[in-house]
Order: sequence, then structure tokens, then C-alpha cells
Amino acid sequence: MNIAENLKGLQQSIPEWVTLVAVSKFKPIEDLQIAYDAGQRIFGESKIQEMTQKEALMPKDVQWHFIGHVQRNKVKYMAPYVSLIHGVDSLKLLEEINKQALKHNRIIDCLLQIHIAQEESKFGFDPQEIFNLLENPTFDKLQNIRIKGIMGMATFTEDKKQIASEFQSLKSVFDVLKNKQHPLLNVEILSMGMSDDYPIAIECGSTMIRVGSKIFGSR
Repeated sequence: MNIAENLKGLQQSIPEWVTLVAVSKFKPIEDLQIAYDAGQRIFGESKIQEMTQKEALMPKDVQWHFIGHVQRNKVKYMAPYVSLIHGVDSLKLLEEINKQALKHNRIIDCLLQIHIAQEESKFGFDPQEIFNLLENPTFDKLQNIRIKGIMGMATFTEDKKQIASEFQSLKSVFDVLKNKQHPLLNVEILSMGMSDDYPIAIECGSTMIRVGSKIFGSR
């Protein structure tokens, strides 16, 4: 298992406009350091406590992306340093992120999570809820967040046509949102695609992929 070689091969295989998030959750700090030394700067974690511990040990130019389901009572722990929060799925969560960002005099970048999979276990807004959110007066007051784009996870299936269809539906929402005018919107990220389906996601227009096992090996 050569992390540096895996990373190099992956970086060479994806288009230059696609950002690679190395999913390092549950991996030891030594593995992250190998990836860092090979040039990786963006790491994705799904447990705030684990991410905070790693943030204290890793070089300060690392960008930390939180990619797990966000519990509102844990936002305060990552608010000082997190670069991007991927799975934002409610107005109440946005309010909490805004509140904690204000305490640290920061603007925290967020991705709105859209539910595209057929599985009930996936979180996220319905597409229409996104557009309703933009018209909500409460949303307008959140001056310490910035919506950088959207993300979603496809159904866990072998059916590539279904996966592509779900990714294409997310891309269509992204295209509409990109043309919306709102002070809190700076839409440029379409985060979709993981180790098993990122080639399909890129074909469907993804600008950011989250890859763990193809870099660090299976957990």
C-alpha cells in the first residue's frame, strides 16, 4: 500500500479543474503526513473531535473539510479552522454555523447537501427547498456564512445508469443555482463522487471528489 503512489496516480487521472479531497477519517496521522508530503493539502474528516485532534498536529496550510453529518452542538469545535463544511442540510444548521463563525470573526464556506439517492438514510434538502431557502428572510441575515455550492451522494448500487442519472439531477440544480443572484451565494463547487463512482461524477460535471480508500486503502 503506497499512499504517495496512489495519490499521484489519482491526481494524474482527474482533470485539473477537479479538486481532490483526501478522505482521511479513521486514518492515523502518519498516513496523512505521507499524503501531505506527496503534495495533498485538502483532507476530509467526518468526526469533529478526530478532525480537531489532527488539525492540531498537521501543518497549518492544510485545508480541513468536514464531510460527515453535522451535529449542531459540535459546530463550535471546528469553527476556528474548518475550510469547508460539506453536508449542510437545514436552515437551523446554517444559523448555528453563522453564530459560531461570528464568534471567531470568520466567514465559513458551506455546501448545501441535496438528497438525490433512493436510500432513506441519506440526508439533504429537496431541490425546491434550496430555492425556498434563498427567499427566507432568516437566511438573508446570515452574514458569516457563504454558500460555495452543493453536494450529494448517489445511491449505493452497481447500476451505473442510475448513478449517472442521480448525478445529472444534481448538476441541473447546480446550473440553476449558479445563475441565482444573492449576497450569500458564491456558487462554484459541485461536490459529488467518491472512491467507487467518481469517474461517473466527473463525467456528469463534478468539480470536487471525495476519495479515501483509493488513496489510503480500505478501513
